[in-house]
Amino acid sequence: MLDSLRKGAGTWVAKLFIALLIFSFAIWGVTDFLQGFGQNTAAKVGDTEVSIFEFDRTYRQDLNRLAQQFGRPLTAEEGAALGIPQQALGRLIAEAALSNTAQDLKLGVSDQRLATLIQSDPAFRGASGRYERARLDQVLRAYGYQEDEYVVQRRQTAERNQLSEGIAGSLRAPVSYLEALSAYQFETRTADYVLLTDEAIGAIEDPTDPALTSFFDENKSDFRAPEYREIKILSLTPETVARPDDIAEEDARYEYEQRAERYFQPERRKVRQMSFPSSEAAAEAAVEIEGGKTFEDLMTERGLSNNDVTLGVMSKDDFLDETLGDTAFSLGEGETSGAVEGRFSTVILNVEEVLPESTRPYEEVKDEIIQDLAAEQAEREILDMLDEVEDARAGGALLDEVGERFSLPVETLAAFDQSGKSVSGSDVELPEAEGLLAAVFESDVGIENDVLPFGDQGFLWYEVDNVIPERDQTLDEVREQVITAWKADQMNTRLSERAADIQARLEGGTPLETLAGEAELEVKRAENLARNAPAGDFGPDAVTAVFGGPVGTSAVATSAGGQRIVFKVAEVSVPDFDATSSANATLNDQLSQQMSDSLLGQFITDRQNEAGVEVNQAGISQAIGLNPQ
Repeated sequence: MLDSLRKGAGTWVAKLFIALLIFSFAIWGVTDFLQGFGQNTAAKVGDTEVSIFEFDRTYRQDLNRLAQQFGRPLTAEEGAALGIPQQALGRLIAEAALSNTAQDLKLGVSDQRLATLIQSDPAFRGASGRYERARLDQVLRAYGYQEDEYVVQRRQTAERNQLSEGIAGSLRAPVSYLEALSAYQFETRTADYVLLTDEAIGAIEDPTDPALTSFFDENKSDFRAPEYREIKILSLTPETVARPDDIAEEDARYEYEQRAERYFQPERRKVRQMSFPSSEAAAEAAVEIEGGKTFEDLMTERGLSNNDVTLGVMSKDDFLDETLGDTAFSLGEGETSGAVEGRFSTVILNVEEVLPESTRPYEEVKDEIIQDLAAEQAEREILDMLDEVEDARAGGALLDEVGERFSLPVETLAAFDQSGKSVSGSDVELPEAEGLLAAVFESDVGIENDVLPFGDQGFLWYEVDNVIPERDQTLDEVREQVITAWKADQMNTRLSERAADIQARLEGGTPLETLAGEAELEVKRAENLARNAPAGDFGPDAVTAVFGGPVGTSAVATSAGGQRIVFKVAEVSVPDFDATSSANATLNDQLSQQMSDSLLGQFITDRQNEAGVEVNQAGISQAIGLNPQ
């Protein structure tokens, strides 16, 4: 999500809005209300106003749309941090600038043309695929629009579209521009290379004490012990509230009688079914069975395994085909049917085993019923207990006191860091309450924390009992980790040095094959490498380096596996330009759209500068629920 926002921030529209908003913020710092419009106006471009109501609706729609992508509601502060108010206001100001220009030029749309535009909108088509008035009313209600208001806005949109189309609607990218970009984008390269892995260097010896101490001192921050926290938790769930001992024997027996069907198991049979391509083939097989062949003999003749014919253990109601069910339940254990005309094919059935009907006795299911009744009772009590626990917490009661008062278990968990690891490095078993880990490290000792949802119907309270601050560890505490890190660093250094030596000699004129032979490495060839498209051993860094120079360019780069590649560009291939190809047609559309957007953006900026932009900071802050600064 954030990546998408960052990409969006790079477009000309975002840059235009940001530049405008920077200007607006500078103005907002002078006064809450600029002269020339009332408190119900969010912004004004020339004579065209953007109402607070219009801004609020656009802002709420954008906020809700983003909340759906995040999977949770967003607060006003979160929305502001993501730039949602600025984006909504910037878009409305840009539209107002175009509307203001359209009014100056006296552009208009006839009622007949406007009706055609509305009726051709796909959003207002019903099940028949044609415009339906009822669908129009439904959509407008869903988005909070009155019909008259929508018609006015639709007319303004049509006028803005006339202006936009007149400025940049038919703009197409020049062929020379398209050809140059096509050559850049679709160029491929071939490179010869050697791959230096850890095996090419060999095992790294253990460091000497002075070397290890020096490395540790230089990288001490990498081995700091993180902050740990110990917490107490109290959970309110059906399991912790349930009181099985309170369930009376007669209540359990009554429930058993009410659930009689649940404990009754009808007669079932383990059935095998062999299908045939025709009724005649099935009839011939049935005759053979009457003559003494077994079902297994037929399976062997037809090359079938037990998995091919077993339907499993089935009750009569489990059969989708009633005819097959009736036949299967008319056979005795071990018996085989004749040819049976099923719904989909002709089959022969065999019953391997008959499981008679049965009913689980009360004593067998008694504990299960008591647990269920206790859980149901607990579920009814949880919300009442939630209020009582919250009242106790508001009165200053600690978790231990709450647990004792309401007979709820209080647990103390082992200290853990922000990744949920214990001091020994193992995972601490934390309750699966949403946001618990982050909330613990935002809290502190002695702070009362908000209750967290826990499971489907439960709640969880926690208290930070102890904070173990992060600290520098001694070398003796982390010696093995430091040795491992030292060896990794040495391996990285030696790989780089070996690769740099090979590359220097390659540039000096020594053939790659000769260098590979001396180092006992294999010369490989990577073909059809495309720009910005990692492939094989060539990761992003290596692909970028391959396209960093002409044929003959050599370099060292990091491979996709984190090793080293020494390569030399062997070939460069640029496809013949074909403006009609699908790839170039798509590229042409993209370039043309970018040029159109850029031209229109410059026009909007010019119109805003000429007409002037005024913004109501106080009204906007109030609309989004933030206090103006």
